[in-house]
Amino acid sequence: MSDSKEIKFEIVKRIGVIGPAGQGWTRELNLVSWNGRESKLDIRDWNEDHTRMGKGLTLTADEAHTLKRLLGEVVD
Repeated sequence: MSDSKEIKFEIVKRIGVIGPAGQGWTRELNLVSWNGRESKLDIRDWNEDHTRMGKGLTLTADEAHTLKRLLGEVVD
């Protein structure tokens, strides 16, 4: 018997596609609420109808600001 809980999510805002992820999936930046919590910026792979997802990364606003600064140091 498994104790795993179903993960519930709501894509609050679709921000944009970063690029293809293969087999019809796309890597996207979205604002997502996980399990009814406050929404966070989220980078992950999604299937075409957004019913399945790959592993990803969620960021708070503070983490996103830090990432933006760090990316500015290495990307023109």
